[in-house]
Amino acid sequence: MAGRQRQRASGRRAGGRVLLAALLLGLCCRAAPERLRYAIPEELGRGSLVGPLARDLGLSPAELPARKLRLSAEKRYFGVSGDSGNLYVSERLDREEMCGEAPSCSVSFEALVQNPLNVFHVHIDIQDVNDNSPRFLQDSFELEINELTSPGARFALGIAEDADVGSNALQGYELEANRYFAVEVKEKQDGSKFAELVLRRALDRESEQSLRLVLTAVDGGDPPRSGTAQLCINVTDANDNPPVFAQDRYRVSLREDAPPGSTLLNVSASDADAGFNARITYGFGKMPAKMLQKFVVDAESGTITLQEALDFEDTRGYTLLVEARDGGGLVAHCEVEVEVLDVNDNAPEITVLSVSSPVSEDAPPGTVVALVKVQDPDSGQNGQVWCELSGEAPLSIAATSGGSYKVVTASALDREQAPEHRVTVVARDRGSPALSSRAALVLEVSDVNDNAPVFEEAAYSAYVAENNAAGAPVLRVHARDADAGANGRVSYWLAGGSAGAAPYVSVEARSGAVYAQRSFDYEQCREFAVAVRAQDGGAPARSSTATVRVFVLDRNDNAPRVLWPAAGAGAAGEVPMPASFEVVPRSAEAGYLVAKVVAVDADAGRNAWLSYELVQAAEPALFRVGLHSGEVRTARAVSERDAAKQRLVAVVKDHGQPALSATATLHVVLAESLQEALPELSERAAGADSPAELQFYLVLALALLSALFLLSVALAVLARLRRAGPPAVLRCLGAQRFSVAGAAFPADFCEGTLPYSYNLCVAPGRALPEPACLTPTPPPPLPSLPAEELLGAEPCGERSPSGSAGAGEPPAHSDAPQNEICWFCMTE
Repeated sequence: MAGRQRQRASGRRAGGRVLLAALLLGLCCRAAPERLRYAIPEELGRGSLVGPLARDLGLSPAELPARKLRLSAEKRYFGVSGDSGNLYVSERLDREEMCGEAPSCSVSFEALVQNPLNVFHVHIDIQDVNDNSPRFLQDSFELEINELTSPGARFALGIAEDADVGSNALQGYELEANRYFAVEVKEKQDGSKFAELVLRRALDRESEQSLRLVLTAVDGGDPPRSGTAQLCINVTDANDNPPVFAQDRYRVSLREDAPPGSTLLNVSASDADAGFNARITYGFGKMPAKMLQKFVVDAESGTITLQEALDFEDTRGYTLLVEARDGGGLVAHCEVEVEVLDVNDNAPEITVLSVSSPVSEDAPPGTVVALVKVQDPDSGQNGQVWCELSGEAPLSIAATSGGSYKVVTASALDREQAPEHRVTVVARDRGSPALSSRAALVLEVSDVNDNAPVFEEAAYSAYVAENNAAGAPVLRVHARDADAGANGRVSYWLAGGSAGAAPYVSVEARSGAVYAQRSFDYEQCREFAVAVRAQDGGAPARSSTATVRVFVLDRNDNAPRVLWPAAGAGAAGEVPMPASFEVVPRSAEAGYLVAKVVAVDADAGRNAWLSYELVQAAEPALFRVGLHSGEVRTARAVSERDAAKQRLVAVVKDHGQPALSATATLHVVLAESLQEALPELSERAAGADSPAELQFYLVLALALLSALFLLSVALAVLARLRRAGPPAVLRCLGAQRFSVAGAAFPADFCEGTLPYSYNLCVAPGRALPEPACLTPTPPPPLPSLPAEELLGAEPCGERSPSGSAGAGEPPAHSDAPQNEICWFCMTE
């Protein structure tokens, strides 16, 4: 009992020393945080402290939750505390079970931390403790030794096994005290120790037929452990020649992929004896059961054959103990060393340690997205591994240390082109033929707002008929955003446009539908443009604009307006003016231009195409009107039977649907001169029922008389000055028409449908307001002459049937009547 307590106390002291050494080693490893090394004894209980891992990595307790310290998935025996960051034992550690007969035993794994991602290699040495006693393969050994055996003869007793290593392994053998035998310890090339029984003095079968001794195997532990076996020695009669092997040591190499049944080699031994004592049989000596299962030796021929498949990764070599026994019981031994040759029979093993998925598409090149570890249990070139990525992806792989690789971004990512990347990690060794392994890696790409909305068209056009209802849809714009989620959610609004266009339309924020805010009027606004902006919901937001051009289509909502002949009614508060009249000489032939009906239509296109038609005339066959020109001409020659006063009514129609129209009334007097026409005008004035018209004609008569008086005075002055030559200032009083370049049309018909330019000749006192758009330059002032001068002046010229006489041209005939005045002259 006391010995057991001393053993426990000694074990605790040894464990304390080992733990102290582990702590000191952990402190020393802080200088190289990339690889940490600890040393602990085996058989530590679950939960035992290995070392302050977090502190050795330079992590404070406050950083542990954010850095997420953890061990790689392949760890088995150890764990890490999430609170303190200490490394502790999670499973029972048995060095013999973990590493077998290897002289050193260690466990390696990776410690991972996040934010940023980093990997640290941890190496833990498992130190042996003397927890295994030496053990013989069998409890008793039986030897038959001839009595004639000479002193000094040696007999192999086999090997005792001790699972411990180093100083705790088997150190020697001890034999129970006796007179005949001693034991010697022999060491093989591989360092294992076996016992040889040495005969010290000759045997005498008659004195002692058998001996029973105790053989003890002792290790070097503190305290030492031991194991025993019974040694039974039978003394036989003389067989004085033992078998002799041709070689003391045989060597053979065999590939690990050799099939069972393969022959290793033939061992042979000879015996100088004769007869039964010279008959040799072969067999294996005392060897582990594992080796006896692998190999078999033929008892007669000595041929050694493979029974089970070999595995270089399990055992790289075997030492077989072969014995040859003759018929007399003498035994000889030899060793057969079997070297197992490695073949490339193991593919690399890929372990994915960590994957950072999803990764933002704006991650810079070189960002670590995954960590993998590759191992190959083969040796030499068969165990050398290189990795690559298979698949189209902007990723690359690079080796780090300890068989680890990191997968990094090789270029910029674009979620819109590839929302995820699927690659395969391919690991190949350098064997022949090479073996490979594959592991799929899926990396998702998260979206950032790196795309602005894009309209389907850079510029939109819409055609809307005027007089539309307020709120009517105009068109719908649509923009696409390649981003996802809120980054791809598009809203619309107006962002400017042509002057005054904003109040006309509105846009719906979600759908992009553009609606009319009011009724459009083609005559006020024929087209306008607005800018529509599309903006996504990202932060910061991105936007783009498109131009929407709206064309207003005309409708026939304006009737033609007659500009000439002008309406007879005057302005409010003024004396009404009589309707215009034209004087046509009775000598006029067919086609004589009487007047031109001038009308405009504020509409456009077909709605503004005007046609003219004569709907009322005292003599329908006398006059005609041009369908499109509006020119009123004589259809035949004027005769004496025709009434002196003619009233013509023309209708002006557009080509809209439905068509709109207006009427124009033209008074024509058939007379050779103005003096001849005045009675007709007087009769008309006398027959008029309106006092206002009577007053107008009275004023007109006074004006004509005044003009004639002034003309007489001018003619008298000219007669006196003719002898000296007419002065230049009076040359303007020569016979010429009073013409104004342009007609007195209202200024608000600048965009009408006048296809002609006009020269208007009016009587004094009948000046019309100056037009705003029918003449590019203002006309000269119209002179006011007395009636006498007007009657004495030369005529405007005889009207030709074509009506092409222009203002300011000389008269066609110098002997034309001098009492004719031109009221309306025009030129195309």
